Amino acid sequence: MQLNDEVKVLKKVPMFAGMAPAKLKLLAYTSDRLSYRSGEALFRQGEDGDAAFVILNGTADVLVETDAGAVKVAELAENSVVGEIAILCDVARTATVRAITPVEVLRISKENFLKLLADFPEMTLEVVRVLASRLAQTTSELTAERAEHQAQKAR
Repeated sequence: MQLNDEVKVLKKVPMFAGMAPAKLKLLAYTSDRLSYRSGEALFRQGEDGDAAFVILNGTADVLVETDAGAVKVAELAENSVVGEIAILCDVARTATVRAITPVEVLRISKENFLKLLADFPEMTLEVVRVLASRLAQTTSELTAERAEHQAQKAR
């Protein structure tokens, strides 16, 4: 994939959609393009968050380790951004992301990601929207699980 193709892909990512093509080109140029084989981890739960990833093509699972083993909490596809929580909150990775199919990504360093947020307030708002949406979905799923658990206890 050429630099201009990467810019076209980045333009499709809601978080980056409002950025000028020249800035997207700079982002693509300063990011690392990486490939992962099926079954390979992009990063693991507990690792330091040093970068965010944009999925250029392929699919990956988001897995959270629990006492009962790994639980799939999401599936990522083309144009998804992942790994930004560890950067924004300065915490360890909250999940493992593993390729289902061969995956190509742009790896955006923590430094570049934070600079983008400072330079583009509209991007910051989009990040907040994405995180709020994830939180709402997680809360909904947790509420349903708790209700099911309480119903089973009542039987």
